[in-house]
Amino acid sequence: MKVATTLGSAFMLTSLMAQQKPNIIYILADDAGIGDFGCYGQKKIKTPNVDKLCAEGMKFTQHYSGSTVCGPSRSCLMTGQHVGNTRVRGNGGFSLHDEDITVAEVLKDAGYTTGTIGKWGLGEVKAYGGKKGTEDKAPGAPWKQGFDFFYGYLNHSNAHRYYPNYIWRNDKKVLFPDNAKKRTDYIHDHFTKEAVGFIEDNKDKPFFLYLAYTTPHVDLDVPEDSMEPYYDMFKPEKPRGGGGYRKHKTPHSCFAGMISRMDRDVGSIIDTLKKLKIDKNTLVIFTSDNGATNAGGADPNFFDSNSIYRGVKRDLYEGGVRAPHIAWWPGKIKAGTVTDHISTQWDFMATAAELVGVKCPKQSDGISFLPTLLQKGKQGKHAHLYWEFYEQGGKQAVRKGNWKAVRLNVLKNPKAKIQLFNLSKDVEEKSNVASKYPEVAAKMTQLMDSTRSESDYFSFEKGGEMKTKKGKKSKKGKKK
Repeated sequence: MKVATTLGSAFMLTSLMAQQKPNIIYILADDAGIGDFGCYGQKKIKTPNVDKLCAEGMKFTQHYSGSTVCGPSRSCLMTGQHVGNTRVRGNGGFSLHDEDITVAEVLKDAGYTTGTIGKWGLGEVKAYGGKKGTEDKAPGAPWKQGFDFFYGYLNHSNAHRYYPNYIWRNDKKVLFPDNAKKRTDYIHDHFTKEAVGFIEDNKDKPFFLYLAYTTPHVDLDVPEDSMEPYYDMFKPEKPRGGGGYRKHKTPHSCFAGMISRMDRDVGSIIDTLKKLKIDKNTLVIFTSDNGATNAGGADPNFFDSNSIYRGVKRDLYEGGVRAPHIAWWPGKIKAGTVTDHISTQWDFMATAAELVGVKCPKQSDGISFLPTLLQKGKQGKHAHLYWEFYEQGGKQAVRKGNWKAVRLNVLKNPKAKIQLFNLSKDVEEKSNVASKYPEVAAKMTQLMDSTRSESDYFSFEKGGEMKTKKGKKSKKGKKK
């Protein structure tokens, strides 16, 4: 294991947390919109366990994902860097490198047992010229990035299917012969079983569990018992799907069933903590990696999955990056609290570091939201937030205070004019006021141009597509 030289020596906190380090469980849904849960306004899908988690904990109303798609969001989460600085800035054949410091390494150095279950996606073989089937050789494999235990998908594309023929347990394949045809093992259920087992095995020592569920990412696919409660509610249904995904006969019942099954299993995790009597020493965070998708038969408009916010997955409008975020810690986080603190996925590393009493790596762009969770001390604030995305013509976005700027078609014109929105008056981003506030627009444009660092893997080129120098080691650009 590599040692993070930037961590420095651990320092003792004056609170009880320093004497008895809390467990940390980070549950990440995949493509769940902020409006897919009852506590955020969902009316059609039943989510009693997430809603209870919210009622007993803290609800964030202005939390943002690291990116608008899976891979870079996970990179931001693991490295504590925003998407303009982190190594993996798009989906596809990319991998973390040895010199990248992850939150798992920060916590492992602090004496934690670390585990990740579900979808990884940060060690793709194409990143180093490897062949399909050799994912375990990638430098970004979880066991090379600070995790003691791994069970799940190493590869993004494999994670699109819920009945795989194999899954990884650490660096070995676990085979499910003919599962894709016979549909005997719904892998999401295995993720929950493994998560419960990890908690039970490590109940007597501090642990960090990163539980990255694949639900409700398409394929639309879930066992019948999860769909049955919704059949009468949504009938008649028309088949939806395609584009490389299954065409489902009852897509609305299926999607609702996927959310409810995940909700059921969140309840199983909480019940396990209570059964083992470690709930009062465990911080649980529940969130999602980006906004809801409209691909593969998913229907965010039908469910109001992104609530009132404009856009979906792959957009940098609020609907693509504003995420549900719930924190639960009995006795430490006051039940039923709501915060409008502006936070992001890349804040998690800084938060975890402060929680366990170690210094956060210098690479981090995050700001700890622990003062908000505990309602103690002074809460730091971001000067601004930044996102970039390389598909659909290339996009950038900045939020500073209540101002939000979005730039489209960056690959064709890196200096394209921005759209400007005042979120305090227009959270739905309906009115572009760039011409009305030219000085603000100019400042937001300057932030958009100066915040990111250069990357050998990703760049905005006039007249070109995303530049990917696969097989070559990327260099970390100087942060600005």
